[in-house]
Amino acid sequence: MEVMSPLDSIDSLLFSASRALCTPFAVFVQIQGYVICLLLAAGWAGAAYVRNREIRQMKKCMKDGNDFAFLSHDLHDLEHSKQIQLPGVTVVMPLKGFGEHNLHNWRTQLTSLYGGPLEFLFVVDSTEDPAYHAVSRLLLDFKDDVDARIIIAGPSTTCSQKIHNQLVGVEKMHKGSKYVLFLDDDVRLHPGSVGALTAEMEKRPEIFIQTGYPLDLPSGSLGSYCIYEYHMPCSMGFATGGRTFFLWGGCMMMHADDFRTDKHGVVSQLSDGGYSDDMTLAAIASAHKRLITSPPVAVFPHPLASDLTFSRYWNYLRKQTFVLESYTTYINWIMNRALFSVHCYLSWGFVAPYVMAFFHVIAALRFYMKEKVAEESPLNPNGLILVGCLVTCTAIELLSMWNLTRIEVRLCNMLSPEAPPLSLSAYNWCLVFVAMVVDNFLYPISAIRSHFSQSINWSGIRYHLRNGKIHKIERTMEKGKKFSDLAAKRLYARKGAQSKISILGSLSRGLAHWRQPKKYDV
Repeated sequence: MEVMSPLDSIDSLLFSASRALCTPFAVFVQIQGYVICLLLAAGWAGAAYVRNREIRQMKKCMKDGNDFAFLSHDLHDLEHSKQIQLPGVTVVMPLKGFGEHNLHNWRTQLTSLYGGPLEFLFVVDSTEDPAYHAVSRLLLDFKDDVDARIIIAGPSTTCSQKIHNQLVGVEKMHKGSKYVLFLDDDVRLHPGSVGALTAEMEKRPEIFIQTGYPLDLPSGSLGSYCIYEYHMPCSMGFATGGRTFFLWGGCMMMHADDFRTDKHGVVSQLSDGGYSDDMTLAAIASAHKRLITSPPVAVFPHPLASDLTFSRYWNYLRKQTFVLESYTTYINWIMNRALFSVHCYLSWGFVAPYVMAFFHVIAALRFYMKEKVAEESPLNPNGLILVGCLVTCTAIELLSMWNLTRIEVRLCNMLSPEAPPLSLSAYNWCLVFVAMVVDNFLYPISAIRSHFSQSINWSGIRYHLRNGKIHKIERTMEKGKKFSDLAAKRLYARKGAQSKISILGSLSRGLAHWRQPKKYDV
């Protein structure tokens, strides 16, 4: 009896695995993965159509002589008689820490070309936050050009620090404000963003919340591409050009009176153990059948940290999956459980064909490398056919993702003509593919861990949930060189550290005069 060598034993196992992966159930799993790829491609194609339609509309306006189409499609809306009638808007920015892109992001927010009364409230928990000193220097650059101030909110006790900062900002907003716009510090606004959001609110008073979504600009690391890939499937839900069921907490415009009167319990539900602002408000909108919209121009460049490590990506993913553990009502809990289950199923359903294709390819390579070939082939040729189908579906998916990214880059460049143009050449599509597999493999693991841990560390604060709400807050991290996940933000100031003076002060003052919004009359 001939003894098989170790290599022959491995080959035999590979051939057996490849044949097993050609059984009806295995084929079904692989076809299911192909369908997921094609559905994603179709969703991104639809999103690209909506964004491209806006580009065509802007080009048509420019061809008709409107050089300010990035502000408004109708040039008459920019006349002084129309501008003085615009409603007041308060922009509330809850801050935590200071990162490499924050200063530029804040400048784009402060230098909005909105013609109506506009105030900016930068809200921090204490003067020890590095963001406090950075914003203080920035406001000195602008001096009296904008209506902006810093508010000290103090530490949160019943909800997340971000929600606490938002609610304190709402309390301090100008009594004449008709709308409140919540922005994260990583949002890079276009000159006409505030005006576009406000115009839609004025046009459709039934809107409860207007939102937008970021266009991630990966820095080159695998972690940054994983975040880009994580956001891309969600982006199709925001590129509807109108009604959506999704809400992004980085950009939310609402009626100010909804907070003054606690309509639908927006204030009480946020403050009573609220962890995620967007998930809580989306649940309120769903429960009361209120309208959430996302205009086609609400896509914002989001540069990721140049040193975004894979561990920081993992921490970010943990925070994203943890929001599914927070809820306000029983119906909201059911929806979150359904989203949890579907997302986990689709994520691993997406990854499974690639794992199976790996065995098919290795088995085929070993088969063709063997010197002696048996009369009856141990390799099922259908395996390579399945691999070919997967390659085709993956190519279609990546092409659709590339096309949507290309169109959103072009749209962002048109909406911010004064900014350095974004470029699609910076994207590494081989890393995008790797990130797709890695992110979808890790998502269920992160979601399951979040479900069983019921606690999360967010910007140096650990939150513990009970029955979907925050019941315990721990602030135990030592001050020092502690960073957040996406933007390499320093979360705590070092004692005795001196602040650097901005070298762009003179340029920013000039820009402020060019893009100067109105202030409230006091």
